[in-house]
Amino acid sequence: MGIYDKPRPGGVTEIEIVAVALSAVWLVGAIIFFLLQPEDPNPQEGEGGLRFLMTMLAIFMPVAMIWVAATAARASRVMREESQRLQTAIDGIRQAYIAQAQGAAIRPEPSVARKLDEIAAAAKKTETALATFQSRREESSRPPPQPAEVSGEDQPTLALGTQAADMAPLLSTEDFIRALNFPETAEDELGFAALRRALKDRSASQLIQAAQDVLTLLSQDGIYMDDLRPDRARPEIWRQFAGGARGRSIAPLGGIRDRSSLTLTNARMKQDPIFRDAAHHFLRRFDKSFAEFESTASDGEISALADTRTARAFMLLGRVAGTFD
Repeated sequence: MGIYDKPRPGGVTEIEIVAVALSAVWLVGAIIFFLLQPEDPNPQEGEGGLRFLMTMLAIFMPVAMIWVAATAARASRVMREESQRLQTAIDGIRQAYIAQAQGAAIRPEPSVARKLDEIAAAAKKTETALATFQSRREESSRPPPQPAEVSGEDQPTLALGTQAADMAPLLSTEDFIRALNFPETAEDELGFAALRRALKDRSASQLIQAAQDVLTLLSQDGIYMDDLRPDRARPEIWRQFAGGARGRSIAPLGGIRDRSSLTLTNARMKQDPIFRDAAHHFLRRFDKSFAEFESTASDGEISALADTRTARAFMLLGRVAGTFD
């Protein structure tokens, strides 16, 4: 019988056999006892009916109690079996879901498919922007042409050893936080503007690219940061993390409670070396960038950063990697 089959009513079990044996022993003993009792030589009027009633109660009451106990024992056994069958079914469903999700065998529902299409469109636009900005950074890092080949207007005058990227304006805290959350939709002009400015900053661009890599890999398992609702940690806990604290002292940072996301991410971390390398690289970049950010950030800015998609990815991957253990 499979774990999803309806249980069939059982036949005679050892419980009924024991009940029958006890009932037979009691009946035989009671009959022998009453047969060996001497008769009353001077019976009083009315005692016959009372004596008969007491005799019946003495004989059959214990038998009834035996069968009540047997019925209760059988009901308890059936409930235990049902509980075990239900637990087995739940475990089977969970394992099947994880296996199918990892193998991309689950066909998304229409509503999920629409959401994936929207995210894919936004991701495509973001990737296009990233490719454009990356090519610009590559161009700016090339050796400057010889003075004889360009005019004074085309070649900026820089100090010896100064890179053009070093002359870029400083990234504001607001743009940094907005960039770590990534654009909400393909029409999020403020989000794309902040992302463009953040990608001109070397440290921020490294973190953003690492975050984009892990978010893309997580989306392959159907894990999206917008679906996670982590517990919020106080800013002082984040400051302890920036100061180098690890383990249980910063455990509130691992506020992701979604079991399916944790299970899928943990399995991917163990089985996929590319994902594992990308996750550890992201965690290192987040650690370094947040330490720099915390030194000048207010408590409100730390709370705002903790609510970004990048911070949620850090909470999820950090918990799987054991950062908070």
